[in-house]
Amino acid sequence: MKKPLAGALLSLLLMGAAAAPAVAAPNTQAAPAASAVAVNYAGTVALSNCSGSVVRAPASQPNDPALVLSNGHCLETGFPAAGEVVKDRPSSRSFSLLNASGSKVATLRASKIAYGTMTDTDVSIYQLTKTYAQIQSQYGISALTLNDVRPAQGSAIKVVSGYWKRIYSCNVDGFAYRLKEGDWTWKDSVRYTSSCNTIGGTSGSPVIDTTTGKVVAVNNTGNEDGGRCTVNNPCEVDQNGNVTVRQGINYAQETYIIVPCIAPGNTIDLNRPGCLLPKP
Repeated sequence: MKKPLAGALLSLLLMGAAAAPAVAAPNTQAAPAASAVAVNYAGTVALSNCSGSVVRAPASQPNDPALVLSNGHCLETGFPAAGEVVKDRPSSRSFSLLNASGSKVATLRASKIAYGTMTDTDVSIYQLTKTYAQIQSQYGISALTLNDVRPAQGSAIKVVSGYWKRIYSCNVDGFAYRLKEGDWTWKDSVRYTSSCNTIGGTSGSPVIDTTTGKVVAVNNTGNEDGGRCTVNNPCEVDQNGNVTVRQGINYAQETYIIVPCIAPGNTIDLNRPGCLLPKP
């Protein structure tokens, strides 16, 4: 996992701190195509140990309680065990809400962990005490929208870390049928091209498609040392059980699978048609 920073190595911390400008470095390359969406920090959040974002489903309403998306391994309760699902657990966790330039504009607070797991995927969804309309009117920040379709291979993406205030740019290199790390296995994970060299603290960052501006995945792990299927060294397993190790390559978990599970009022209903998230 892109570890919560309480458990990260000091060298990783120092590397991340040195490589984390307050805003993205100037782009000296050719300007992006006119169809590209400008991606910034607006709507992202910093957790105590990870990154995240305020998100909405396509059908979410302004007066619905807002949701924050991060990783299951970023939960304040610790890593969920393989097969464990956390659902509707009270929480008062706080999140630093960022504006477009990466400056903190507010502290948001959770009312509960609406959902969390590290089985099949690595996600946490917090329900907040404020609605989208309140966040918009008080702080001028809109939620990021979850895309309801699977990301496409080759698509341009940006990984936006609210913790480090750093934006990584790359493409979807492909997909891992199964991604295995220690006791956990994730399905159909997004594999980045090498320029998204994410570090500890970027866990939970939204992965944004630069054409649509929508969230297509949530950043979660990478193979650090070339190890085979161990913690911090995930391996890819194909349909035939063949294992591939890609040292230095990082991964994310698709988020389109979350959309069918979000019921009216932004409640997480695991029995809704099309919802494939694991149940408790």
